Amino acid sequence: MDSLLPADIVDLARRVIEENAARGRTLAVAESCTGGLVAAALTEIAGSSAVLDRGFVTYSNESKHELLGVSMDVIDTFGAVSIAVAWSMAQGALKHSGADVAVAITGVAGPGGGSDNKPVGTVVFARAERGEDPEAVNAELKFFENARTRSEVRREAAICALELLLPAAE
Repeated sequence: MDSLLPADIVDLARRVIEENAARGRTLAVAESCTGGLVAAALTEIAGSSAVLDRGFVTYSNESKHELLGVSMDVIDTFGAVSIAVAWSMAQGALKHSGADVAVAITGVAGPGGGSDNKPVGTVVFARAERGEDPEAVNAELKFFENARTRSEVRREAAICALELLLPAAE
């Protein structure tokens, strides 16, 4: 197969597109540290336009606020790499799209930018579904301790986000 992306990511993206298409669900992604990698993986798949509604690359705090409606108070209080910000990003992606499901990713890819509380490799994910209680936070902080480079952190984060976009087994 001819792709810019690794085969395992493309294969996972194909599953995401096919399984969501079979259920008639549309998706949105709000990406920070992955910089559009998840949307790029999804759009590698023919037919993805029927499933992917849109992707937001909100790398700066200002773009999180302007495009997704993340409160600057939340960013200032908890930091851009936090459950609160990821959850707000996912909710904003739903609000500003026609998607049924949204996944948000924000993290510290490195090599700089880490801290004792949020070292390089810290990534937070959130998933929101249209119609669910917006107060029911579905978010998780992960630490990719085996990812040694910026590329490896971004790769692991993209895989995790794609897995979150798979429909639950019925």
